[in-house]
Amino acid sequence: MFLSSASRGALAGRHALVAALWGCGIVSALVIAAILAFILGEAVPVLRHVGATAFVTDASWHPASGQFNLLPMLAGTVLVSLGAMLIAGPVGFISAIFCQFYAPPWIAASYRRVLYVIVGVPSVVYGLWGLVVLVPLIGSIEPPGASLLAGMLVLSIMILPTVAVIADTSLGQVPGHIFRGGLALGVPMHRVVLRIVLPAARAGLFTALVLAAGRALGETMAVLMVTGNAVQMPASLFDPIRSLAANIALEMSYAMGDHRSALFVSGVILTAIVAAATVLADRLSPAETHHED
Repeated sequence: MFLSSASRGALAGRHALVAALWGCGIVSALVIAAILAFILGEAVPVLRHVGATAFVTDASWHPASGQFNLLPMLAGTVLVSLGAMLIAGPVGFISAIFCQFYAPPWIAASYRRVLYVIVGVPSVVYGLWGLVVLVPLIGSIEPPGASLLAGMLVLSIMILPTVAVIADTSLGQVPGHIFRGGLALGVPMHRVVLRIVLPAARAGLFTALVLAAGRALGETMAVLMVTGNAVQMPASLFDPIRSLAANIALEMSYAMGDHRSALFVSGVILTAIVAAATVLADRLSPAETHHED
């Protein structure tokens, strides 16, 4: 079978595109592997000197005295991220449902544009707003104001656009005949959305939560500015905390020896948490079946 010159050109272009995509994927994987290898290599010295158990059994985090307990900062990281997810997740899903099924088209379009703009706002701007507005407001209720609660609220505002945009896209990709079929059977719209549309889009909703969780766990500047940076186990929402990422940013500039290596252990822990969340979400998220509308 002979191909025309145009067909041969299109086929060659397709092969070139596939090869380029494979090349980009391989380069990306190699870069990530190199970064992980570097972080692990920098963390090994302190693990050899003090052992892995020191990071959970030492009395406190005081590297100058040879104490490397990371549990208070790990707890602060998990709590502030989980609190932000508990706020931003439901709000983001509700806003996506509103845009897709209830809002007039012009309101939905305007709201989406606002979300796209908010996604691009630098994190330091959120931190500055939290420091100037939110921290004094919380401090008027329960001093000192810089606290776990402030970190949760600022992080929830930061990750809300991510959740809302991805959830909105996922709901928009649900085949229209599923939605119309439920309405044709006389089922109220809210039940169609809750019982049919949301389950059909659950894979995309899981993805929204995972991406938002990854940003929340790794956020540095905004959390650093509003949480008080006290290395302690929080007893309430109003207690100051310090996250692992904030600790790295605060101390890396002057850390040396085992202290510096211990900060890389914090990076390894953060990477492991994000990787575990991604794997867990992949296992829990069912395969999404695509249908033609």
